[in-house]
Amino acid sequence: MITLMITVFVLGYIVIALEHVLKLNKATFALILCGALWTILSYEYGANEVRDDLIGHLGDTCEILVYLIGAMTIVDLIERYGGFFFITSKIKADNKVVLLWIHLFLTFFMSAVLDNMTTTIIMVAFLAKIIKEQKERWLFAGVVVIAANSGGAWSPIGDVTTIMLWMNENVTSSSLMSSLLLPSLVSAIVPAIFASFVLKRRSENEAVDADDIPVTTRESYIAKHKPKLSRFMFYCGVAGLIFVPVFKTITGLPPLVGMIISLGILWIISDIAVIKAHLKDELGASVTQVVRNIDMPTIMFFLGILMSVGALQTAGILTNLADILDSKIHEPYIISSIIGVCSSVVDNVPLVAACMDMYPVATDAMVSTAVDPAYMQYFVQDGLFWHLLTYCAGVGGSLLIIGSAAGVVAMGMENIPFLWYAKRISLMALVGSLAGIVTIYISHLLL
Repeated sequence: MITLMITVFVLGYIVIALEHVLKLNKATFALILCGALWTILSYEYGANEVRDDLIGHLGDTCEILVYLIGAMTIVDLIERYGGFFFITSKIKADNKVVLLWIHLFLTFFMSAVLDNMTTTIIMVAFLAKIIKEQKERWLFAGVVVIAANSGGAWSPIGDVTTIMLWMNENVTSSSLMSSLLLPSLVSAIVPAIFASFVLKRRSENEAVDADDIPVTTRESYIAKHKPKLSRFMFYCGVAGLIFVPVFKTITGLPPLVGMIISLGILWIISDIAVIKAHLKDELGASVTQVVRNIDMPTIMFFLGILMSVGALQTAGILTNLADILDSKIHEPYIISSIIGVCSSVVDNVPLVAACMDMYPVATDAMVSTAVDPAYMQYFVQDGLFWHLLTYCAGVGGSLLIIGSAAGVVAMGMENIPFLWYAKRISLMALVGSLAGIVTIYISHLLL
């Protein structure tokens, strides 16, 4: 049974990784994989025996999915009101190297509040309007992908994997941000330094002004004709997202509760705004209209893949894998680095989910009774392993363009060749990632 489940999971994952070749949505395979694994498990142990485990994993998964639906709705609402156009329209630079660094820091901090995919879409779309030379746009887009993934790694709401670890209380928001802000920033700055030298050799020293961009989209229409409303909704949306970790810290309740409150308040605000500002239905400016366009295939993919990992955990496969890693490697830096490299090839969500099931959060009792207490200390809440895992899974996705949602989006929007990215960007991303790990190591020694 164990061999069969591993074989089915590996085959299913290969098919998911070949989504762009097969031209079939990966959510379909993830759902089938989920059903197949739980069916095999129930055939071995009986449906009644696995029922409680199935329901337990479903509850944990749905908590994450509902949170993501709320976050996606708020981000989409900000976009509908031109909130992001309000930000990008202010960009001015004396030359393209300065523009590169503005893009780096803007992307880095935006992705810490938004998700890295949305941030990448915004910034790459902006680049298409102001950078005419294709190879230069690709270079800018590569830096955006790196900055988006690095920016999402240090914030509890910046990436799906950080959300998962935070909601499961493997990490706390304050410790995560204080520990990973500097390493994540280093992992973005180092590649940008290399990119700056490349850009200086091939770019003319010309100024860039976003005011020259024509207003053509539905979102920029609201920003242009009702700028105060656009700014107001941007601030409300960002405040709603930031409210969630603050609410959890104050009350101790799951992040889902804070997200529900934020979404409800923004729903009321958007409905009032539609009435007061006389916004037309085609602008889709109400949450009622926004929720109809939620990216449900992505939600279904997460449902299928997280429940598939849950089946492996119930079967004891992940526990056995953790025992092997502990006995053969026994070093959190190496284990996390391996996961980071793997996340450049396969989706980081199931990798992190598997690690969460492989290594439970260690309690004081577990540390005191462990054969190697110093090693077990790495796995307590906010332990070194969880911070390394968060960093490596997020930043590691930049090593290849298919390694993250941000990279796949940039690849599709700009038709960036896989090999071009591998030759021009991957080495930059790798050096930046290693520099961040060294920063974590030094910080750990000092603190």
